[in-house]
Amino acid sequence: MTQPPPKGGRLARQAAMLCQDPAFRLYLDRRRRYKQGLTEDQLPDGTHNEQDARDWLCAACQIESRAELDHNPTAAAMLRTIKQRFTHWKIRQGVPA
Repeated sequence: MTQPPPKGGRLARQAAMLCQDPAFRLYLDRRRRYKQGLTEDQLPDGTHNEQDARDWLCAACQIESRAELDHNPTAAAMLRTIKQRFTHWKIRQGVPA
């Protein structure tokens, strides 16, 4: 008999809220433009949607489900790093918290 998938807790909820945040999706747009040397015409603001943010977050944390964040210390540490980088970006951009 296989184990049921782990249930998400506090970190999974934080990750879901992060992916719903329009400022986080804007951060992903601008991050991707910078990393890939794209222009705003090639990747306009507003390109990333909630699902894109979820997919990116799962890939960055090397997980398949946000629920894993509450059970995988390495993934949880990566989420903290992502949140810190996003917070620093918001401060530099003057984006309200």
